[in-house]
Parts: sequence; structure tokens; C-alpha cells
Amino acid sequence: MVRLPGVATRRVKGLSRRASAGARSTGSGRVSLPGVGRTPGQGGSPALPQQGVDRSTPGRPREQRGASVSLRQVRRAFELKGEPLPVLDDISFEVSPGEFVALLGPSGCGKSTLLRLVAGLDLPDGGEVLANGEQVTAPDPSRVVVFQDPSLFPWRTVQGNVSLGLEARGVLATHRSRVTEVLDLVGLTDFADAHPHHLSGGMAQRTALARALVNDPEVLILDEPLGQLDSLTRLAMQAELVGLWQREGFTGLLVTHDVEEALFLSTRVLVFGPRPARLLADLPVDLPFPRHRDDPRLQQTRREVLGLLGYQD
Repeated sequence: MVRLPGVATRRVKGLSRRASAGARSTGSGRVSLPGVGRTPGQGGSPALPQQGVDRSTPGRPREQRGASVSLRQVRRAFELKGEPLPVLDDISFEVSPGEFVALLGPSGCGKSTLLRLVAGLDLPDGGEVLANGEQVTAPDPSRVVVFQDPSLFPWRTVQGNVSLGLEARGVLATHRSRVTEVLDLVGLTDFADAHPHHLSGGMAQRTALARALVNDPEVLILDEPLGQLDSLTRLAMQAELVGLWQREGFTGLLVTHDVEEALFLSTRVLVFGPRPARLLADLPVDLPFPRHRDDPRLQQTRREVLGLLGYQD
């Protein structure tokens, strides 16, 4: 275990935890759960991963084509009634290629602002945002955002909405097969010619995901993409997101207010405090996929996260 300056490290009932006010995560020093993700000869009986998943790391995509993401002492403030409104305060953390990281925190603490900085839709007032070691200064097709609202063009078919990015880049003619591929990936092949008003909420969100995936993003940025769905559709979409991440190998950054969703989907959870946001804790979720919602280790971590956010279970 690597001890980081100013960050307390302790084991909590089988889960490693780093937590402190303003903690800076480097992604090192994580402790795996006993019996989980061990290679042969280490003991224990880990669950067998699904097809397409690297056996050496629980639930990781076999081919990790995702980019690394680094935030270094990032600050961002807006102006409100002529006065500065600090939103992000000295945020630093690292995301390794192929990780799926969830961001949790109170409403309005700056999580979505942070995603906009990673996407290149906004610039920090101080510090650096890097993707694969290069400073992020503008949007790029390698970093794609999926918002809570699918925002589909009603006059275009599902296929037309999915192909929009390739069309805008002038490469649709040579990449048309990719549109067919991602429609099949999200289970919408039979609805390629349907218009948005024919789709359910889950199908519309799958269309938005396909529109993002058609660009082969290295980083998929998810800003509460399931927030408007009913509970049953949301559960189904959570499982679909895990499957897409495992098959496609992108780096995932997810903002959600649902603690269970964060733990079910991610390999790591970052917990932020109230505005101006500071990183309170970095919690690895070293459990294999598929995960079970009643797993006592997930429930223990859920209680930990709620406690950090000031709630009692």
C-alpha cells in the first residue's frame, strides 16, 4: 500500500479507503477485496468474468483503448451578481485508461462543471486538465458527452441521429458500417428507421449512447444519463452500460446522485463535498462483474458514502 501525503488510508471491512478533506488521488495504493480478482495460485475463488473481460482485473475490458484523464489543482469560479462564485477548489485526481469512475456529491457542487472541463466545453481558471498527457483546451471527438436528456432531432430517424457525428466530420461515407455496428450493440437494429416519437425513454437514451459510441470515444462522459428513466428501465440500462464499457474499452466518467448506481457501475467512486467542491474520498470498488445489489460489501460501502455525504442509512 502506498501512503499519500495528507491522505488517510485504512481498510474498512474488506474495502480499501482513502479519505480526507481536499484529498488528491493518484490512483495508486488500492487494496483488492480478499478472494476477488486474484490470478491462479493466489488462492480464493473469484467469480469468472464475462466474455470480453480481462481475467487479471475484475470486470476490466480486455482491450483498453480508453485515455487517461488527469486533473491537477483545478479551480473554476463563475460570476454571480458581480461577485465570484467558486465552484471547484483545487481538484486533483488521476483516472487510468479503461477505468469507470463515478462522481458523487451534493447537488450544485460542481460535478457537471468538472465533466465540462474534461470534455473541453469549458476551461479552468487555474490548474490543468489533461487527456493522455495533453492539455484539454477544446472539444474533441475522442471525448464525448452523454447528457440526461437524449436531445434527439425529431425529424431524423434513429439511424440519422446516430450518424450525426460522423456526418458532421465528413466521414460518414467511409464509416457507415460503424453506424450499423453500434445500433446492433445497443439493440436498436430493428428501430433504425424509427423516429424519436416512436421510442420509449430507454430506447431514446440508447440512441444517445449509440450516437456517442459511433465516434469510438476514448473517454465517455456521462452526465446523469439515466436520471429521467423509470426505475425498472434505469436498472436495465445500468446493466447495459456495464456491458458497453466492457466491450468497447473506453474510459468512463459518470456523474450520478444515485449511490447504488455509482457502486454498481464503477471501478472507483470519487466523493465531493459541497460547493466549492473538494475531493473528500476516493473509494475503489474492486468487485467483479456482474455485481449483485445485495452484496454486503456494496451495502457497507453505500453506508460509508452516505456517511461522507452527511446522511444516515
